[in-house]
Amino acid sequence: MGRCRRSASDHDPSERAVRSRRRAQSRALRGRHLVSTSAGESSIDPRLLFSGPDAPDEADLYKCVHCGFCLQACPTYLETGLETESPRGRIALMKAVNEGRVGATQSVVKHWDLCIQCRACEVACPSGVPYGRLIGATMSQVESKRELGMFGAVASDIALRRLAPNQGRLELLAGAARVYQRSGLQSVVRGSGLLKRLSPSLDHMERSLPDVPATKFKARGQVVKPRDERRARVALLSGCVMPLVNGPEMNAVVRILTRNGVEVVVPKDQACCGAINSHAGDLATTRDLARRNVDAFLSTGADAIVVASAGCGARMKEYDHLLVDDPEYRDKAAQLSAMVKDIHEYLVELPFEPPEGELNYRVTYQDPCHLANAQRITAPPRQILRSIPGVELVELSNAAVCCGAGGTYTITEREFSLRVLDSKMKAVKSTDADVVATANPGCLLQLKLGAQRDGLPVQVKYVTDLLDESYRKRP
Repeated sequence: MGRCRRSASDHDPSERAVRSRRRAQSRALRGRHLVSTSAGESSIDPRLLFSGPDAPDEADLYKCVHCGFCLQACPTYLETGLETESPRGRIALMKAVNEGRVGATQSVVKHWDLCIQCRACEVACPSGVPYGRLIGATMSQVESKRELGMFGAVASDIALRRLAPNQGRLELLAGAARVYQRSGLQSVVRGSGLLKRLSPSLDHMERSLPDVPATKFKARGQVVKPRDERRARVALLSGCVMPLVNGPEMNAVVRILTRNGVEVVVPKDQACCGAINSHAGDLATTRDLARRNVDAFLSTGADAIVVASAGCGARMKEYDHLLVDDPEYRDKAAQLSAMVKDIHEYLVELPFEPPEGELNYRVTYQDPCHLANAQRITAPPRQILRSIPGVELVELSNAAVCCGAGGTYTITEREFSLRVLDSKMKAVKSTDADVVATANPGCLLQLKLGAQRDGLPVQVKYVTDLLDESYRKRP
Protein backbone atom coordinates (compact mmCIF):
# COMPACT_ATOMS: atom_id res chain seq x y z
CA MET A 1 0.00 0.00 0.00
CA GLY A 2 2.98 2.31 0.42
CA ARG A 3 1.75 3.90 3.61
CA CYS A 4 4.32 4.05 6.43
CA ARG A 5 7.93 3.98 5.31
CA ARG A 6 9.79 0.79 6.10
CA SER A 7 13.04 0.63 7.99
CA ALA A 8 16.21 -1.45 7.75
CA SER A 9 15.01 -3.29 10.85
CA ASP A 10 12.43 -5.04 8.64
CA HIS A 11 14.85 -7.96 8.18
CA ASP A 12 13.54 -9.46 11.47
CA PRO A 13 11.20 -12.35 10.40
CA SER A 14 8.85 -11.89 13.36
CA GLU A 15 8.54 -8.20 12.59
CA ARG A 16 7.88 -8.98 8.93
CA ALA A 17 5.11 -11.40 9.89
CA VAL A 18 3.39 -8.87 12.12
CA ARG A 19 3.60 -6.17 9.49
CA SER A 20 2.40 -8.55 6.80
CA ARG A 21 -0.76 -9.21 8.83
CA ARG A 22 -1.28 -5.48 9.29
CA ARG A 23 -0.89 -4.81 5.57
CA ALA A 24 -3.35 -7.62 4.79
CA GLN A 25 -5.88 -6.05 7.17
CA SER A 26 -5.36 -2.70 5.47
CA ARG A 27 -5.84 -4.18 1.99
CA ALA A 28 -9.07 -5.81 3.13
CA LEU A 29 -10.36 -2.46 4.30
CA ARG A 30 -9.10 -0.43 1.40
CA GLY A 31 -11.66 0.95 -1.00
CA ARG A 32 -14.58 1.17 1.39
CA HIS A 33 -15.55 3.77 3.93
CA LEU A 34 -13.47 3.12 7.01
CA VAL A 35 -15.51 5.13 9.46
CA SER A 36 -18.89 6.76 9.47
CA THR A 37 -18.52 10.46 10.22
CA SER A 38 -20.97 12.78 11.85
CA ALA A 39 -22.16 16.00 10.28
CA GLY A 40 -19.48 18.64 10.09
CA GLU A 41 -16.58 16.15 10.00
CA SER A 42 -16.08 16.06 6.27
CA SER A 43 -13.30 18.64 5.88
CA ILE A 44 -10.60 15.95 6.07
CA ASP A 45 -10.70 12.83 3.94
CA PRO A 46 -11.85 10.09 6.35
CA ARG A 47 -9.79 7.58 4.36
CA LEU A 48 -6.50 9.44 4.75
CA LEU A 49 -3.72 6.84 4.51
CA PHE A 50 -0.14 7.62 5.44
CA SER A 51 1.81 7.62 2.20
CA GLY A 52 4.79 9.13 0.44
CA PRO A 53 8.28 10.07 1.64
CA ASP A 54 7.03 12.00 4.68
CA ALA A 55 4.86 9.23 6.11
CA PRO A 56 5.70 8.20 9.68
CA ASP A 57 8.43 5.58 9.67
CA GLU A 58 6.91 2.19 10.43
CA ALA A 59 9.81 1.14 12.66
CA ASP A 60 9.31 4.29 14.76
CA LEU A 61 5.54 3.93 14.90
CA TYR A 62 5.56 0.39 16.26
CA LYS A 63 8.28 1.00 18.86
CA CYS A 64 5.64 2.17 21.33
CA VAL A 65 4.79 -0.65 23.77
CA HIS A 66 2.05 1.33 25.56
CA CYS A 67 3.86 1.27 28.92
CA GLY A 68 2.47 4.68 29.93
CA PHE A 69 5.71 6.24 31.21
CA CYS A 70 4.98 9.20 28.95
CA LEU A 71 1.67 10.10 30.58
CA GLN A 72 2.98 12.06 33.55
CA ALA A 73 5.40 13.94 31.30
CA CYS A 74 2.73 15.17 28.89
CA PRO A 75 1.23 18.62 29.62
CA THR A 76 -2.00 17.98 27.71
CA TYR A 77 -2.56 14.68 29.50
CA LEU A 78 -1.84 16.32 32.87
CA GLU A 79 -4.43 19.00 32.10
CA THR A 80 -7.16 16.64 30.84
CA GLY A 81 -6.47 13.15 32.16
CA LEU A 82 -7.61 11.85 28.76
CA GLU A 83 -5.79 8.99 27.07
CA THR A 84 -6.38 10.57 23.66
CA GLU A 85 -4.46 13.67 24.79
CA SER A 86 -1.37 11.63 25.69
CA PRO A 87 1.54 10.55 23.48
CA ARG A 88 0.48 6.91 23.89
CA GLY A 89 -3.06 7.72 22.81
CA ARG A 90 -1.94 9.81 19.86
CA ILE A 91 0.38 7.05 18.66
CA ALA A 92 -2.48 4.56 18.98
CA LEU A 93 -4.53 6.80 16.69
CA MET A 94 -1.64 6.99 14.22
CA LYS A 95 -1.45 3.19 14.15
CA ALA A 96 -5.22 2.90 13.72
CA VAL A 97 -5.20 5.30 10.76
CA ASN A 98 -2.15 3.63 9.25
CA GLU A 99 -3.80 0.20 9.48
CA GLY A 100 -7.09 1.46 8.08
CA ARG A 101 -9.08 0.79 11.26
CA VAL A 102 -10.23 4.41 11.59
CA GLY A 103 -10.27 7.41 9.32
CA ALA A 104 -8.50 10.71 9.86
CA THR A 105 -11.66 12.59 10.73
CA GLN A 106 -11.64 16.04 12.29
CA SER A 107 -12.19 14.54 15.73
CA VAL A 108 -9.17 12.26 15.31
CA VAL A 109 -6.95 15.00 13.91
CA LYS A 110 -7.94 17.34 16.75
CA HIS A 111 -6.08 15.09 19.20
CA TRP A 112 -2.91 15.49 17.12
CA ASP A 113 -3.50 19.24 16.78
CA LEU A 114 -3.64 19.58 20.58
CA CYS A 115 -0.14 18.17 20.96
CA ILE A 116 2.22 21.04 21.90
CA GLN A 117 5.15 19.06 20.44
CA CYS A 118 7.18 19.65 23.62
CA ARG A 119 8.75 16.16 23.32
CA ALA A 120 8.87 15.57 27.08
CA CYS A 121 7.57 12.08 26.31
CA GLU A 122 10.83 11.27 24.53
CA VAL A 123 12.80 11.80 27.73
CA ALA A 124 10.40 9.58 29.70
CA CYS A 125 10.14 6.80 27.09
CA PRO A 126 12.19 3.65 27.89
CA SER A 127 11.67 2.31 24.36
CA GLY A 128 13.23 5.30 22.59
CA VAL A 129 10.15 6.23 20.58
CA PRO A 130 11.08 9.33 18.48
CA TYR A 131 7.72 10.97 19.08
CA GLY A 132 8.83 14.31 17.63
CA ARG A 133 9.48 12.68 14.26
CA LEU A 134 6.18 10.80 14.42
CA ILE A 135 3.99 13.81 15.18
CA GLY A 136 5.88 15.90 12.61
CA ALA A 137 5.35 13.30 9.89
CA THR A 138 1.71 12.82 10.91
CA MET A 139 0.97 16.54 10.75
CA SER A 140 2.66 16.68 7.36
CA GLN A 141 0.24 13.99 6.15
CA VAL A 142 -2.72 15.83 7.65
CA GLU A 143 -1.77 19.25 6.29
CA SER A 144 -1.28 17.88 2.79
CA LYS A 145 -4.91 16.71 2.80
CA ARG A 146 -6.65 19.15 5.12
CA GLU A 147 -9.28 21.29 3.39
CA LEU A 148 -8.78 24.77 4.86
CA GLY A 149 -11.19 26.68 2.68
CA MET A 150 -10.10 29.72 0.68
CA PHE A 151 -9.39 32.01 3.67
CA GLY A 152 -7.52 29.33 5.62
CA ALA A 153 -5.43 28.30 2.63
CA VAL A 154 -4.46 31.90 1.85
CA ALA A 155 -3.66 32.66 5.50
CA SER A 156 -1.53 29.53 5.79
CA ASP A 157 0.33 30.32 2.58
CA ILE A 158 1.05 33.90 3.68
CA ALA A 159 2.21 32.94 7.19
CA LEU A 160 4.28 29.86 6.39
CA ARG A 161 5.64 30.42 2.89
CA ARG A 162 5.61 34.14 2.16
CA LEU A 163 6.17 35.75 5.56
CA ALA A 164 8.25 33.55 7.91
CA PRO A 165 10.99 32.75 5.34
CA ASN A 166 11.28 36.37 4.11
CA GLN A 167 13.31 38.69 6.37
CA GLY A 168 12.38 41.83 4.44
CA ARG A 169 8.65 41.24 4.86
CA LEU A 170 9.12 40.41 8.53
CA GLU A 171 10.97 43.70 9.02
CA LEU A 172 8.08 45.61 7.46
CA LEU A 173 5.62 43.80 9.73
CA ALA A 174 7.76 44.50 12.79
CA GLY A 175 7.99 48.17 11.82
CA ALA A 176 4.22 48.42 11.55
CA ALA A 177 3.84 46.70 14.93
CA ARG A 178 6.26 49.16 16.52
CA VAL A 179 4.32 52.14 15.16
CA TYR A 180 1.11 50.60 16.52
CA GLN A 181 2.70 50.10 19.95
CA ARG A 182 4.47 53.46 20.23
CA SER A 183 1.85 55.75 18.66
CA GLY A 184 -0.67 55.22 21.43
CA LEU A 185 -3.01 53.27 19.17
CA GLN A 186 -2.38 50.07 21.13
CA SER A 187 -3.41 51.75 24.39
CA VAL A 188 -6.60 53.03 22.77
CA VAL A 189 -7.47 49.60 21.34
CA ARG A 190 -6.83 47.82 24.64
CA GLY A 191 -8.63 50.45 26.68
CA SER A 192 -11.73 50.26 24.49
CA GLY A 193 -12.16 46.52 25.03
CA LEU A 194 -13.34 46.31 21.41
CA LEU A 195 -11.27 43.28 20.45
CA LYS A 196 -12.42 41.34 23.48
CA ARG A 197 -16.04 41.97 22.56
CA LEU A 198 -15.45 41.07 18.93
CA SER A 199 -13.34 37.96 19.55
CA PRO A 200 -11.55 36.72 22.68
CA SER A 201 -9.10 34.91 20.40
CA LEU A 202 -8.26 38.11 18.54
CA ASP A 203 -7.86 39.95 21.84
CA HIS A 204 -5.47 37.23 23.07
CA MET A 205 -3.43 37.46 19.85
CA GLU A 206 -3.12 41.23 20.26
CA ARG A 207 -2.04 40.95 23.89
CA SER A 208 0.47 38.26 22.91
CA LEU A 209 2.08 40.61 20.38
CA PRO A 210 5.74 40.93 21.39
CA ASP A 211 7.04 44.36 22.24
CA VAL A 212 9.14 45.51 19.28
CA PRO A 213 12.19 47.30 20.69
CA ALA A 214 13.91 50.25 19.08
CA THR A 215 17.21 48.35 19.32
CA LYS A 216 17.69 45.94 16.46
CA PHE A 217 20.24 43.18 16.05
CA LYS A 218 23.28 44.94 14.63
CA ALA A 219 25.54 42.19 13.35
CA ARG A 220 23.61 40.48 10.52
CA GLY A 221 25.91 40.03 7.55
CA GLN A 222 28.98 41.05 9.56
CA VAL A 223 32.06 39.53 11.15
CA VAL A 224 32.56 40.74 14.73
CA LYS A 225 36.09 40.45 16.06
CA PRO A 226 36.80 39.20 19.59
CA ARG A 227 37.82 41.70 22.25
CA ASP A 228 41.17 40.02 22.86
CA GLU A 229 43.07 37.11 21.32
CA ARG A 230 40.89 34.86 19.16
CA ARG A 231 40.09 31.47 20.69
CA ALA A 232 37.50 30.33 18.14
CA ARG A 233 35.33 31.37 15.21
CA VAL A 234 31.59 30.66 15.20
CA ALA A 235 28.70 31.31 12.85
CA LEU A 236 25.65 32.70 14.66
CA LEU A 237 22.07 31.96 13.67
CA SER A 238 20.15 35.22 13.90
CA GLY A 239 16.92 33.57 12.77
CA CYS A 240 13.76 35.15 11.43
CA VAL A 241 11.99 36.79 14.38
CA MET A 242 14.72 37.23 17.00
CA PRO A 243 16.59 40.05 15.18
CA LEU A 244 13.35 42.04 15.15
CA VAL A 245 11.80 41.43 18.57
CA ASN A 246 14.86 40.23 20.50
CA GLY A 247 17.49 42.63 19.18
CA PRO A 248 18.88 43.52 22.64
CA GLU A 249 19.13 39.83 23.57
CA MET A 250 20.94 38.96 20.33
CA ASN A 251 23.36 41.86 20.80
CA ALA A 252 24.07 40.54 24.31
CA VAL A 253 24.94 37.12 22.85
CA VAL A 254 27.48 38.71 20.49
CA ARG A 255 29.02 40.73 23.38
CA ILE A 256 29.34 37.56 25.48
CA LEU A 257 31.01 35.60 22.70
CA THR A 258 33.47 38.33 21.71
CA ARG A 259 34.36 38.95 25.37
CA ASN A 260 35.29 35.27 25.57
CA GLY A 261 37.63 35.45 22.59
CA VAL A 262 35.20 34.19 19.96
CA GLU A 263 35.02 35.73 16.50
CA VAL A 264 31.38 35.86 15.37
CA VAL A 265 30.27 35.69 11.75
CA VAL A 266 26.57 36.21 11.03
CA PRO A 267 25.83 34.88 7.52
CA LYS A 268 23.82 37.37 5.52
CA ASP A 269 22.17 34.69 3.35
CA GLN A 270 20.92 32.57 6.25
CA ALA A 271 17.21 31.75 6.44
CA CYS A 272 14.61 30.90 9.04
CA CYS A 273 15.51 27.54 10.62
CA GLY A 274 12.16 26.07 9.53
CA ALA A 275 10.85 25.16 12.99
CA ILE A 276 7.55 27.00 12.57
CA ASN A 277 6.93 25.35 9.21
CA SER A 278 7.77 21.86 10.44
CA HIS A 279 5.52 22.25 13.51
CA ALA A 280 2.71 23.15 11.12
CA GLY A 281 3.39 20.10 8.94
CA ASP A 282 4.92 22.01 6.03
CA LEU A 283 8.01 19.85 5.55
CA ALA A 284 8.57 20.88 1.93
CA THR A 285 9.23 24.50 2.90
CA THR A 286 11.23 23.32 5.92
CA ARG A 287 13.57 21.41 3.62
CA ASP A 288 13.99 24.41 1.32
CA LEU A 289 14.96 26.56 4.31
CA ALA A 290 17.34 23.88 5.58
CA ARG A 291 19.14 23.74 2.23
CA ARG A 292 19.55 27.53 2.25
CA ASN A 293 21.07 27.37 5.72
CA VAL A 294 23.37 24.50 4.82
CA ASP A 295 24.78 26.59 1.97
CA ALA A 296 24.99 29.77 4.06
CA PHE A 297 26.65 28.30 7.15
CA LEU A 298 29.06 25.75 5.71
CA SER A 299 30.71 28.48 3.64
CA THR A 300 31.72 30.52 6.72
CA GLY A 301 34.72 28.47 7.81
CA ALA A 302 33.37 28.47 11.37
CA ASP A 303 34.37 25.99 14.06
CA ALA A 304 30.78 25.76 15.29
CA ILE A 305 27.30 27.13 14.64
CA VAL A 306 25.89 28.83 17.73
CA VAL A 307 22.14 29.19 18.26
CA ALA A 308 20.48 31.31 20.97
CA SER A 309 16.96 29.92 20.48
CA ALA A 310 16.13 26.45 21.80
CA GLY A 311 13.56 25.74 19.10
CA CYS A 312 15.88 26.79 16.28
CA GLY A 313 18.76 24.78 17.69
CA ALA A 314 16.64 21.65 17.95
CA ARG A 315 15.48 22.02 14.35
CA MET A 316 19.00 22.57 12.98
CA LYS A 317 20.46 19.66 14.94
CA GLU A 318 17.97 17.44 13.09
CA TYR A 319 18.69 18.69 9.55
CA ASP A 320 20.57 15.42 9.03
CA HIS A 321 17.34 13.44 9.39
CA LEU A 322 15.29 16.05 7.53
CA LEU A 323 17.50 15.83 4.42
CA VAL A 324 18.51 12.18 4.67
CA ASP A 325 16.76 11.37 1.36
CA ASP A 326 18.38 14.27 -0.51
CA PRO A 327 21.51 12.90 -2.23
CA GLU A 328 22.93 16.37 -2.85
CA TYR A 329 22.50 17.65 0.71
CA ARG A 330 22.52 14.50 2.87
CA ASP A 331 26.20 14.61 3.84
CA LYS A 332 26.33 18.40 4.10
CA ALA A 333 23.27 18.42 6.36
CA ALA A 334 24.89 15.84 8.63
CA GLN A 335 28.02 18.01 8.77
CA LEU A 336 25.99 21.08 9.72
CA SER A 337 23.94 19.26 12.37
CA ALA A 338 27.13 18.07 14.05
CA MET A 339 28.38 21.67 14.24
CA VAL A 340 25.30 23.18 15.90
CA LYS A 341 25.68 24.23 19.54
CA ASP A 342 23.20 25.87 21.85
CA ILE A 343 24.73 29.07 23.27
CA HIS A 344 24.76 27.72 26.86
CA GLU A 345 26.22 24.40 25.75
CA TYR A 346 28.91 26.23 23.78
CA LEU A 347 29.88 28.62 26.59
CA VAL A 348 30.29 25.85 29.15
CA GLU A 349 32.42 23.78 26.75
CA LEU A 350 34.57 26.80 25.79
CA PRO A 351 34.77 27.47 28.85
CA PHE A 352 33.42 30.97 29.52
CA GLU A 353 35.09 33.61 31.67
CA PRO A 354 33.50 33.63 35.16
CA PRO A 355 31.55 36.88 35.62
CA GLU A 356 32.37 39.19 38.52
CA GLY A 357 29.55 41.76 38.55
CA GLU A 358 27.10 41.18 41.41
CA LEU A 359 23.40 41.14 40.54
CA ASN A 360 21.58 40.20 43.77
CA TYR A 361 18.62 38.46 42.11
CA ARG A 362 16.53 35.55 43.27
CA VAL A 363 16.20 33.61 40.01
CA THR A 364 14.14 30.62 38.92
CA TYR A 365 14.73 28.86 35.62
CA GLN A 366 12.20 27.47 33.14
CA ASP A 367 13.59 24.71 30.91
CA PRO A 368 12.58 25.36 27.28
CA CYS A 369 11.16 22.10 25.94
CA HIS A 370 13.31 22.05 22.84
CA LEU A 371 16.43 22.58 24.92
CA ALA A 372 15.71 20.06 27.70
CA ASN A 373 13.78 17.45 25.71
CA ALA A 374 14.94 17.70 22.10
CA GLN A 375 18.58 18.62 22.84
CA ARG A 376 18.82 17.11 26.35
CA ILE A 377 20.51 20.26 27.67
CA THR A 378 19.56 21.13 31.25
CA ALA A 379 22.77 21.67 33.24
CA PRO A 380 24.62 24.39 31.23
CA PRO A 381 22.04 27.20 31.73
CA ARG A 382 21.97 26.47 35.47
CA GLN A 383 25.76 26.36 35.58
CA ILE A 384 25.90 29.82 34.02
CA LEU A 385 23.30 31.20 36.45
CA ARG A 386 25.15 29.79 39.46
CA SER A 387 28.38 31.40 38.25
CA ILE A 388 26.93 34.91 38.55
CA PRO A 389 27.78 36.59 41.88
CA GLY A 390 24.71 37.45 43.92
CA VAL A 391 22.31 35.20 42.00
CA GLU A 392 20.30 32.81 44.16
CA LEU A 393 18.95 30.03 41.94
CA VAL A 394 15.65 28.57 43.15
CA GLU A 395 14.42 25.52 41.26
CA LEU A 396 10.95 25.70 39.75
CA SER A 397 8.79 22.77 40.87
CA ASN A 398 7.62 22.05 37.31
CA ALA A 399 10.61 23.45 35.41
CA ALA A 400 10.60 20.54 32.96
CA VAL A 401 6.90 20.91 32.10
CA CYS A 402 5.99 22.99 29.03
CA CYS A 403 4.85 26.59 29.57
CA GLY A 404 2.31 26.26 26.75
CA ALA A 405 4.10 28.40 24.15
CA GLY A 406 4.79 25.77 21.48
CA GLY A 407 5.55 28.15 18.60
CA THR A 408 2.19 29.09 17.08
CA TYR A 409 0.32 26.92 19.61
CA THR A 410 -0.57 30.05 21.61
CA ILE A 411 -2.59 31.20 18.60
CA THR A 412 -3.96 27.96 17.18
CA GLU A 413 -4.84 26.38 20.55
CA ARG A 414 -5.30 29.43 22.77
CA GLU A 415 -7.44 27.78 25.47
CA PHE A 416 -5.06 24.87 26.03
CA SER A 417 -2.04 27.14 25.90
CA LEU A 418 -3.46 29.28 28.71
CA ARG A 419 -4.41 26.24 30.78
CA VAL A 420 -0.85 24.98 30.65
CA LEU A 421 0.44 28.49 31.40
CA ASP A 422 -1.79 28.70 34.50
CA SER A 423 0.03 25.75 36.07
CA LYS A 424 3.40 27.26 35.23
CA MET A 425 2.60 30.67 36.73
CA LYS A 426 1.40 29.09 39.99
CA ALA A 427 4.80 27.44 40.28
CA VAL A 428 6.59 30.71 39.45
CA LYS A 429 4.63 32.56 42.12
CA SER A 430 5.55 29.98 44.75
CA THR A 431 9.30 30.63 44.22
CA ASP A 432 9.04 34.32 45.18
CA ALA A 433 11.63 34.95 42.45
CA ASP A 434 12.69 38.37 41.17
CA VAL A 435 13.54 36.94 37.76
CA VAL A 436 12.34 34.01 35.66
CA ALA A 437 15.17 33.01 33.34
CA THR A 438 14.69 30.98 30.18
CA ALA A 439 16.39 30.32 26.85
CA ASN A 440 13.81 30.47 24.05
CA PRO A 441 11.91 33.42 22.54
CA GLY A 442 8.53 31.68 22.63
CA CYS A 443 8.95 30.81 26.31
CA LEU A 444 10.09 34.36 27.05
CA LEU A 445 6.98 35.81 25.44
CA GLN A 446 4.61 33.30 27.07
CA LEU A 447 6.07 33.83 30.55
CA LYS A 448 5.91 37.61 30.15
CA LEU A 449 2.27 37.28 29.16
CA GLY A 450 1.60 35.17 32.25
CA ALA A 451 3.39 37.56 34.60
CA GLN A 452 1.54 40.57 33.16
CA ARG A 453 -1.83 38.81 33.25
CA ASP A 454 -1.39 37.63 36.85
CA GLY A 455 0.15 40.87 38.09
CA LEU A 456 3.34 39.17 39.29
CA PRO A 457 6.24 41.51 40.14
CA VAL A 458 8.75 39.34 38.29
CA GLN A 459 11.07 40.05 35.37
CA VAL A 460 11.44 37.52 32.56
CA LYS A 461 14.90 37.38 31.00
CA TYR A 462 17.23 35.19 29.02
CA VAL A 463 20.00 33.44 30.92
CA THR A 464 22.45 35.17 28.58
CA ASP A 465 20.98 38.58 29.49
CA LEU A 466 21.87 37.97 33.13
CA LEU A 467 25.40 36.86 32.21
CA ASP A 468 25.83 39.94 30.01
CA GLU A 469 24.51 42.19 32.78
CA SER A 470 27.08 40.77 35.19
CA TYR A 471 29.90 41.13 32.64
CA ARG A 472 29.01 44.77 31.97
CA LYS A 473 29.14 45.60 35.67
CA ARG A 474 32.80 44.56 35.66
CA PRO A 475 34.09 45.38 32.17
